Amino acid sequence: MSIDGLPPLRDVIARHELRAKKSLGQNFLLDLNITSKVARGAGDLTGATVIEVGPGPGGLTRALLLNGAKQVIAIERDERCLAALEEVSAHYLGRLTVISGDALTTDFAALATGHEDVRIVANLPYNIGTELLVRWLSVEPWPPYWTSLTLMFQKEVAQRIVATPDDDAYGRLAVLSGWRAHSDILFDLPPQAFTPPPKVTSAVVHLVPRENPLPVDGAKLSKVTEFAFGQRRKMLRQSLKPLGGEALLARVGIEATRRAETLSVAEFVRIAQAI
Repeated sequence: MSIDGLPPLRDVIARHELRAKKSLGQNFLLDLNITSKVARGAGDLTGATVIEVGPGPGGLTRALLLNGAKQVIAIERDERCLAALEEVSAHYLGRLTVISGDALTTDFAALATGHEDVRIVANLPYNIGTELLVRWLSVEPWPPYWTSLTLMFQKEVAQRIVATPDDDAYGRLAVLSGWRAHSDILFDLPPQAFTPPPKVTSAVVHLVPRENPLPVDGAKLSKVTEFAFGQRRKMLRQSLKPLGGEALLARVGIEATRRAETLSVAEFVRIAQAI
């Protein structure tokens, strides 16, 4: 049975011969109850424009439309999936735009132009998920063109996004995410939820942009975290030596004997501001 009047996804995949490609990081979500849970994680979609990356055969796409998204813009690199997505577009007349292309070369800000409430919701291909997140968190000007990100990652990556100081997962990604957004893990998904099942548990992360993040040059903050966490077991006086070491830390009142995982986002910002 289908809950949206369209054929079951397993039938769609069989008819269009859409075997998931490992090279594209594809793991399809077929259960519309699960994809609807992901869609609901993005909040009330009434009046919202949703940008989706890697829709594949359209499971999450269908859930987003079923849950009231005014418009969905889906970016799909795999041309084999386009025919299946066009069937979804015909069913939800005028509400789905399918773009054949690579998310890594897509101008998301341009896609968002003219839309007031833009949410990015995606079951991201594992091989490009982190890179896309960093790009979305690094956009200028700020606040960004998106009002929220609801994204699926490997659970290990999700934990790195939401980590706080002294957590084992705390690192560069947590600092960047904490600087510019509020983030939470909404729920986990076991490997069996996907076709083919990945070897790891997945998790859905929801991020909302901070209206007034601490003022700092993002490139400098990135450089500080690169050096600090590049040698995370060493004291900051050693790991930050290329940027000024003890003298730099003294200027901002941070003890040179501390280690990167103990610093708050605000302390990293202070160091970057002093460079």
